Amino acid sequence: MTEKNVVQTIHDTLQEEMRNDDRLIVLGEDVGARGGVFRATMGFLDEFGDERVIDTPLDECLIAGVSIGLALDGLRPVAEMQFADFSFPGFNQIVQEAARIRYRSSGDFEVPLVIRMPYGGGVHGALYHSQSVEAFYAHVPGLKVVVPSTPHDAKGMLIQAIEDPDPVIFLEHKKTYRLIKGEVPDERFTVEFGKAAVRREGSDLTCVSYGLMHHYCLEAAERLAKDGIDAEIIDLRSIYPLDTQTVIESVGKTGKAMVVYEDNKFLGVGAEVAAVIAEESLFDLDAPIVRIGGAHIPAMPYAPTLESWFLPDVDRIEQHMRKLAEF
Repeated sequence: MTEKNVVQTIHDTLQEEMRNDDRLIVLGEDVGARGGVFRATMGFLDEFGDERVIDTPLDECLIAGVSIGLALDGLRPVAEMQFADFSFPGFNQIVQEAARIRYRSSGDFEVPLVIRMPYGGGVHGALYHSQSVEAFYAHVPGLKVVVPSTPHDAKGMLIQAIEDPDPVIFLEHKKTYRLIKGEVPDERFTVEFGKAAVRREGSDLTCVSYGLMHHYCLEAAERLAKDGIDAEIIDLRSIYPLDTQTVIESVGKTGKAMVVYEDNKFLGVGAEVAAVIAEESLFDLDAPIVRIGGAHIPAMPYAPTLESWFLPDVDRIEQHMRKLAEF
């Protein structure tokens, strides 16, 4: 085991996978000489050369389209969208082509493509560097959408994504890159998609989250524990496929449920989770389902005070937990 932060884990895992598999190709804006904006591919160009580490033009449609072609030609591309917000020019290629090629070819063709997307707020990125895009892509059959919250899961899920025969949207919360550290096994391993993790067991309420918000929920739960309120914290890890069984079993035990996510609250991932709980666990509930999400405004503000207003924080989550526990 080695302690690492999230971005170092992604760097080391991808580097090791490229050493072990000549089919792996990294491409994206500034991934070569600069090593990416967040240095996730630092040193790759020197080690693997410019035929396997490709600095692309500032064209996300090209990045997505070329990656699809590489995947269809037997390679294993790992594309980086410099920021998740930038992926929208490539949306047509990802949604219309990558997600549907297996279906429209009746299973004759696979698209083993990983698209890494740094997402999320809290870093003063403002309009085009702070968005949460998981709901857009999770809505599309044919795409898998995963969000590792810890260094351990970053390694296991990245390897799993590379091995997957279908396109995977691999979301990395930017604020977790250097903030979140943890023990990572040195050996190669995978984390199965569609399996949530119960990070903290509890009996009084269930809190479901992912990404940065998962860590905020854990901190809020520890505060409540000092007052005898025992919250169970579930890290979804995988948005699609979604592990509904773990959520349902937890709600059946606690009788109370809340979902926390930083994306716009309206029609976000939390809406789907809440709907599943309502459909499957209605008679287990002792209180209304609580959803905490970002404000329904066009973009995350730049000003730190307004950014803080937009994002759920530990204090707000704690307040909602306490209120829910009182039912």
